[in-house]
Amino acid sequence: MQESQKHIIPNVSHGCGEQPVEEPESYSWPPIHSVDHQASSDEFIQGTQLSVQHLAQYCTHESSSGTSTYHPVHSSPSSIGFSANGSPTSHPDLQNYQSCGSPVNQSCLSNDTDDLGHKMRELESVLLGNDLDALDMYAITDELGPNQLSSEAENREQMMEMISRGDLKEVLCACAKALANSDMSTTELLISNLRQMVSVSGEPIQRLGAYILEGLVARLASSGSSIYAALRCKEPASAELLSYMHILYEICPYFKFGYMSANGAIAEAMKDESRVHIIDFQVAQGSQWITLIQALAARPGGPPQIRITGIDDSTSSYARGGGLGLVGQRLSRLAESCKVPFEFHAAGISASEVQLEDIEVRPGEAIAVNFAFMLHHMPDESVSCQNHRDRLLRLVKSLSPKVVTLVEQESNTNTAPFLPRFAETLNYFRAIFDSIDVALPREHKERINVEQHCLAREIVNIIACEGMERVERYELLSKWKSRFIMAGFSPYPLSSLVNGTIKTLLQSYSEKYTLEERDGALYLGWMNQVLVASCAWR
Repeated sequence: MQESQKHIIPNVSHGCGEQPVEEPESYSWPPIHSVDHQASSDEFIQGTQLSVQHLAQYCTHESSSGTSTYHPVHSSPSSIGFSANGSPTSHPDLQNYQSCGSPVNQSCLSNDTDDLGHKMRELESVLLGNDLDALDMYAITDELGPNQLSSEAENREQMMEMISRGDLKEVLCACAKALANSDMSTTELLISNLRQMVSVSGEPIQRLGAYILEGLVARLASSGSSIYAALRCKEPASAELLSYMHILYEICPYFKFGYMSANGAIAEAMKDESRVHIIDFQVAQGSQWITLIQALAARPGGPPQIRITGIDDSTSSYARGGGLGLVGQRLSRLAESCKVPFEFHAAGISASEVQLEDIEVRPGEAIAVNFAFMLHHMPDESVSCQNHRDRLLRLVKSLSPKVVTLVEQESNTNTAPFLPRFAETLNYFRAIFDSIDVALPREHKERINVEQHCLAREIVNIIACEGMERVERYELLSKWKSRFIMAGFSPYPLSSLVNGTIKTLLQSYSEKYTLEERDGALYLGWMNQVLVASCAWR
């Protein structure tokens, strides 16, 4: 059901008021609800035979312990929502996910002797507990010939040599490869050792490794969506969640870069317009529009009349602490203090469901459309024949906007097969975790919360989930350009003034951040890894 609420300020005289302006709060990277991990990461990581139900409880939070129930996940294309009254989902243990006829699982054999042998093996697995090596060797000697035994032993020796080198990235990649090849024996061996190598309070690669390991375990159990939901174990208070988002907003320039570059393009396109209609397809807390309203208030000749249509489904309400009406009230107060005639239209609907009638275009308005960190949540042709990603672009083109801004993660987690996607995710988030490590001490409790509440679920979703369940589907800017061109758009190069403003912004951050202008677009990176791309279209 669409939520519609308007806040109108009459046309008043020009001049920005003296009242202090509230600091912008930010949403997570990208704006998706929080995760919370009640039990310690080390507890989660040290278990060797966790069921999916156990994984729902062993979430990564070092500072507290306990168990928690979780609810099934309900995914919208733009974000992840959760049922308040769902019941826990039951899944078999990880050991039982091996295919029929695999070294451990012999239950498909009809022979009574083999069946008895299988029962004995199950009893031994209970008695032996963590002794996976003994279990694996028992099964191998029962099924394989001498040559295969030798090959298995050599493979295990190579794995142990690799583990002894202590290269966590190498072991993570080897585990992903074994999983992709359905090599369950090697996968379980590496998972068992990885649990001793990762930590949410260690070096950046150890912290990232903890969440990547969760994704690998969830993929092994074919339970990506359940683990994705379970990572929310006990959601923090709304105020806490906002504080974690705000910390990420302040310590890293990713969101500021995106907001400032998009706002610069909009301000440039609207410099001579008297009536401006901004359509934001994921308005979140509305933080992006604070600086733009202030800038337009100081425009020579007086501010334009501004109308913002804020689109966002109900799953963002928790992070805001309420519905879209809160965003409208907040922006209305700001506009009033700056003497800017303002109206806010709340469209409480998923972006994938938006139709022309939800936008309410009026004659004489100059339209600006904003896609900031949200289009990658729209399923495309590789997921659904409806292809909302391209449908939205065609819908927006039919509005004849003066400018359309796009800000997205510069990575391909959409169509890439599992192994290339795993490598891409590892490298991309390694740069993110490195940049956070520079900004906050490793022992800083807030740093742990930021990574857990703002990044972990995204990482797990990319690695563990497929099909409609995988909602974090980044694309490279080259692919976005093809989509925009096919929809009938042409590039709107960002001005040198925007570039200069971003350079000034980056001076207050680490010198390891990079800024590149290429073909009218801006790219923000960390060292040699490009992280975010921003561009505009018309």
